[in-house]
Amino acid sequence: MAENPLWTQKLLQRYEIKTPIKRYHQHSSWLEEKKIISLLKEGKKIALVSDAGTPGVSDPGNKLVAQTRVALGDKSIVPIPGPSALTTAISVCGFPMDRFCFLGFLPKKKKRNKFLREIIEAKYPIIFYESCYRIIKTLKQLAEIDQTIEIFVGRELTKKFETLHQGEILSVIKEIETGKVKGEFVVIVKHE
Repeated sequence: MAENPLWTQKLLQRYEIKTPIKRYHQHSSWLEEKKIISLLKEGKKIALVSDAGTPGVSDPGNKLVAQTRVALGDKSIVPIPGPSALTTAISVCGFPMDRFCFLGFLPKKKKRNKFLREIIEAKYPIIFYESCYRIIKTLKQLAEIDQTIEIFVGRELTKKFETLHQGEILSVIKEIETGKVKGEFVVIVKHE
């Protein structure tokens, strides 16, 4: 099972693995999940591969893992995590990260200003993902609340075109605006 079978096929071809691949993503139906669980009950071995990152960490997989656990128990699930933008960002930001809060992707509209204010006022570093379409807008909204916050922003972490930015929010915004605003971003808002 793969979020994007084309990417997974390239990986399998590289290692001369000739295994059939089916698509599975966050919009897959419960019927597709039932079929997967049926195959597992028959004794088939199935791997869930995400595009980039780790299944279940803002990537598809949570529902399938939960349903598999109910149907077959814990021993039927073997985690082999891949690189994750979350842990990569934590490892290179240089902020104290004994405790942190991970929010995944932020809501697009609902009570967004209140949500951003809570990020600024949090007691721990806050980590969230943002798309290339909203990164500049989101950072500018955070800067409207507090221009002095220090942030870390990683673009396309664990991938070929990875870029890292760190500093006061206004200088980071300028750096990002002058580069390529493509891909997915990880943002860490520092707290003392």
